[in-house]
Amino acid sequence: MRAETRLDGKVCLITGATGGIGLETAKALGRMGATLVLVGRDSARTQAAVDAVKQAVAGVQVDTLRADLSSMQSVRTLAEDFRARYSRLDVLLNNAGLIIDRRKTTVDGFEATLATNHLAPFLLTNLLLDTLKASGPARVINVSSDAHRVARRFNFDDLQSERGYDGFLVYANSKLANILFTRALAKRLQGTAVTTNAVHPGVVRTGFGHNTEGFFRWIVKLGAPFMLSAEGGAKTSIYLASSPEVKDVSGQYFIRRRQRKPSAAARDDAAAERLWQESARLTGVTP
Repeated sequence: MRAETRLDGKVCLITGATGGIGLETAKALGRMGATLVLVGRDSARTQAAVDAVKQAVAGVQVDTLRADLSSMQSVRTLAEDFRARYSRLDVLLNNAGLIIDRRKTTVDGFEATLATNHLAPFLLTNLLLDTLKASGPARVINVSSDAHRVARRFNFDDLQSERGYDGFLVYANSKLANILFTRALAKRLQGTAVTTNAVHPGVVRTGFGHNTEGFFRWIVKLGAPFMLSAEGGAKTSIYLASSPEVKDVSGQYFIRRRQRKPSAAARDDAAAERLWQESARLTGVTP
């Protein structure tokens, strides 16, 4: 009988932790003994998530940090606040995501889906890399989606979706970016005690997509009975965050706790490197 995985003394930072997959992952890692740092934008919802974790896991150590991940300054403040409170980081779960059906821009002038789904985790991870390396072995998990297959190539020609806006295609492009980022990051982490992997959680019945209007909202409602529960969708994120089976695996894409081959566009290392350089330019990270 396999011994239960324990994460006592480990610190896990989870974005998008106020509901759905993020919240269920937090509960599971808390049961393993991890110290949890939940990131949310709304203070009331974040506190409700803390209460839910405490109710589910007796004696859990859980903290919160507020951040609006569409704002790069807010991401920088998040990293600063985390480092001010914690000297180690063992698991960074970039879980927060956005899908909208009308183009919006952020305070930085970026298209909102690209900013929230890709630029924010790119910046946050880079700002916390030194802490992750000093804490190694450590893990970075990027929540992507099999929707990335809709984007046949990453759209560098219209990075901010200014020439035309298809909400689902923009979302798919951002999920492709998550995998390309994972590949480029894994190369940069070679020789360190930090790994990184991307995950498709499945089509999950959560609050995701309810911030949209019109078509997407109806698709989410009609499809809900056929979707995975949040608990089911969280299983692969939990596995990547905790299992000794993947302690040396990096740069891969997982579905249902197994390595899967992403699209050809997601395996394009030249595109991954170009995206890294473009993302560094936009966020002010040293390439």
